[in-house]
Amino acid sequence: MSTATHIEALLKARIGLDADAIGSGAVERAVRERSHAVQAADTQAYWNLLHGTAGEFQALIEAVVVPETWFFRHREALLALGRFAAERAFADGTRALRVLSLPCSTGEEPYSIAMALLDAGVPAARFCIDAVDISARALARARQGEYGANAFRSGPLDFRDRYFTAGPAGYALDPRVRAQVRLLQGNLVDPDLLAGEPPYDFVFCRNLLIYFAAPDQRRAVQTLARLTMADGLLFVGPAEASLLSAQGMVPVGLPLTFAFRKPSPRATPAAIAHPPQGARMAAPPRLPRSPVPARPVVRPAPAPGTPAATVMPGHAHASELARIAGMADRGELEAAGAACQALLDRIGTDAGAAGAWCMQGVLHDAAGRTAQAHAAYRKALYLDPAHQESLYHLAALLDTEGDHDGAMRLRQRAQRHTRKHHG
Repeated sequence: MSTATHIEALLKARIGLDADAIGSGAVERAVRERSHAVQAADTQAYWNLLHGTAGEFQALIEAVVVPETWFFRHREALLALGRFAAERAFADGTRALRVLSLPCSTGEEPYSIAMALLDAGVPAARFCIDAVDISARALARARQGEYGANAFRSGPLDFRDRYFTAGPAGYALDPRVRAQVRLLQGNLVDPDLLAGEPPYDFVFCRNLLIYFAAPDQRRAVQTLARLTMADGLLFVGPAEASLLSAQGMVPVGLPLTFAFRKPSPRATPAAIAHPPQGARMAAPPRLPRSPVPARPVVRPAPAPGTPAATVMPGHAHASELARIAGMADRGELEAAGAACQALLDRIGTDAGAAGAWCMQGVLHDAAGRTAQAHAAYRKALYLDPAHQESLYHLAALLDTEGDHDGAMRLRQRAQRHTRKHHG
């Protein structure tokens, strides 16, 4: 086994990182960067320093983990969270809601959560957010609360006018929002993560599990379930939904939010993972009318690292896809699927058809029609071989079916596209 392979194995054991998921080249570049910084003659010399120099392993983590995030990146999930939180807060007039965000990176997600809850009418005194990340560098940037234009990639940007002050260096976050968030360093692979904390009403862990190997994914889901209250909600990324379903977590029935709850104590995991044919999903909790901003264009959530330009459709079918996504967001899965199929019948292989086929795949996936979801994602990839959302969705389906090698190849394709785009 080469020294480089030993380093990859060490990263996998310590932080759960599957080098194949991000591409071995990313680890190699990080090792070269750190070797140069500590003046190591070669990889073997760096391996010796890695074990003998205090703080060097954390420095390697900082070099490997490159944050890719922005404010309101997962807007549909955040707006749903705001409505759920308002319902829970107004039903219980005393208890403060607890929210967990991990990995929180440079703070965009937990601060977006805070803004979404404030916009939903939840008083600041009624909620607190714990934000966890393995990167000390990212946490330091989050504590500064100052952001450049790259942190505001998706519209609408009305929240920026309400919660930021423009300055020569960028945008400074309102101290009222920063006060809602407690920033902590931690590692999801650690089974004792936040062991002394009570469970949370809402947990956000989006687009992290896809970087873990299968055994670490299962252990991570168990940790996330432990950190979620019995009646709480766990939000994950679109390519991770199948991982939760396979371990008995239950989707709440709001498509495109990828929110899950724990099973009823009376239900067995097998019955949840494989419900009887024709069984209907329980209706989601009633959502109150709350003062949230107008619903934006909803689309399949972007894969990690996806450039903003690739997830904000500029083609002629964007408004139709937004209308279909709005139907799905209201739980009208069959109607949304029919409308999406009608659109596909009309546009065929026209520009933008890959996005429509991906949307159809998401709708099939949400309704439990695995074979149809497979076919839709593959059609999207036939039209656009670099369509990242479809690559990640299809990889998740293959993982669920045990084809881990096939899933890995799809994720590597997505990562190659990301690296090519970023140069």
